[in-house]
Amino acid sequence: MSTLHGVFIDVVVDEPARSDVELAKKLEEVCPVSIFKATDAGTTIVEENLDECVLCNLCVDAAPEGTVHIIKKYE
Repeated sequence: MSTLHGVFIDVVVDEPARSDVELAKKLEEVCPVSIFKATDAGTTIVEENLDECVLCNLCVDAAPEGTVHIIKKYE
């Protein structure tokens, strides 16, 4: 889990889904605010964009059930 001052959302992709290159491409494609970057090693979270998350759940819907988590750091 990453921690950035002033960011109220965290996104976690569990292993082995995080290392899945095809899933990484899908996450990069569906996210409207570019939180995911596909690399040869799988999914990288672009932490600078976490504060842009609109809670659309497109990433959660695109990934295998229970592998992508959007964590709200507020109540």
